[in-house]
Amino acid sequence: MLISTHSSTVSIKGHFTGIAFNTDRDYSVLERENGTDTLSIGVEGKTPMTRRRLMTLVRTVVQEARAKRLSRIALSLEALRAVEGMDLSAVELTRLIAENAHMANYAFNVFKEKPKKGWDQLEELMLVGELDQQAKASLKLGEIVAKEVNACRDLSNTPGGDMTPTLLATRIKASAKGAAATVQVLSVKDMETLKMGAILGVARGAKEKPTFIIVEYWGGKKKDAPTVLVGKGVTFDTGGLSLKPSDYMLDMHMDMSGGAAVAHAVIAAARLKLPVNVIALIPAVENAISGESYRPGDVLRSMSGKTIDILNTDAEGRVILADALTYAKRYKPALVVDVATLTGAALVALGTKASAVLSKDDALAQKLCALGEESGDYCWQLPMWEEYKGLVKGRFGDVANIPTESGQGAGTIGGGMFLAEFADGYPWAHIDIAPRMTSDKGDHLAKGAVGAPVRMLVRLLEEESKK
Repeated sequence: MLISTHSSTVSIKGHFTGIAFNTDRDYSVLERENGTDTLSIGVEGKTPMTRRRLMTLVRTVVQEARAKRLSRIALSLEALRAVEGMDLSAVELTRLIAENAHMANYAFNVFKEKPKKGWDQLEELMLVGELDQQAKASLKLGEIVAKEVNACRDLSNTPGGDMTPTLLATRIKASAKGAAATVQVLSVKDMETLKMGAILGVARGAKEKPTFIIVEYWGGKKKDAPTVLVGKGVTFDTGGLSLKPSDYMLDMHMDMSGGAAVAHAVIAAARLKLPVNVIALIPAVENAISGESYRPGDVLRSMSGKTIDILNTDAEGRVILADALTYAKRYKPALVVDVATLTGAALVALGTKASAVLSKDDALAQKLCALGEESGDYCWQLPMWEEYKGLVKGRFGDVANIPTESGQGAGTIGGGMFLAEFADGYPWAHIDIAPRMTSDKGDHLAKGAVGAPVRMLVRLLEEESKK
């Protein structure tokens, strides 16, 4: 989709369908008056416009246009600013419009036969109104970010048979072409040399070999310590010998969404030429079932030297992340943030509206939540009190991958406490994106992956680049 700008409505009539906002209705209708087509979108007039409502409104505009098979629409910035409560700057407004319009125009149709009339997608969105150079630059920035979000969604939506650990590495390499980001892939032999026993243990039962994907972008000063983003890359999760019920296994090709997110956050930073150093680390495995699968009761020795009691093979994400968090120390990072579809408990706690954030640094957790609010990748902090440390006490190993005693609850916190055992020596936060793995009806997005939290991570890197 092309997003263009125009200073006035002159000369666009008959070529574009105009967008109007109507507080008298809660539905949309396509009207024709004086030879001009107008798509009138109903908005709730009693509730002031907020940043959140703006994002939803932009997505609604695009989805309604697609539903009515409109190819080109014109959105008046003056009409949008006239909606009660709209107080965003032009710079922030254009960025949010670009990001959310592109996200709403996305659909994963790779495996579908193309209809004779073509896909119902918007070809051009024209923003009508005066914009200075800074606002136009922000518009382009938003487009770059949105395209990386959608590329992340492509990776996550691809079925497990077409997205093995090796294929994931190949796709990430292809995505990084043209950007100043480099991609390195560690082999099984490399991981054996590094003694990554946690990753190798989880991958043991799969025919497909694991990979360890490293995406680097050095846009800052050489002396500046990098930000390291760690992403869970389980390309398909059966649950291992602790087999998942079939209903819970269906979308488990998306269990690499954290890895896709951190890769495309780094690629976005490279395309934006942010003056920051940032690394993505993605341990990629299949958690499969065979005679060689790791077992409940096994004890794995991680790269850190700590041993891990495997009490449930379906808590594999935190196990592979343990080695990645240890590897992150090599960079002497200024900050480490890991992203993972880690626990169903996060979905129970927060529903499908927000990711969970955990960190022993409350200021860092609150900063991530604030950036989530700005970007639309909403999140909520959960505690990591000392009292929860018993959740990961090992039986025969140093730490257990689930609580040794059942009925303790706090599943998401337990996952965070486990990861904290390996995230020492640097500031660290964990984002559990399981609630945001797939779209919610209220998102006004296509079915499938939503690309969380790429937008929030990009804003974090923007903040880091200002230091």
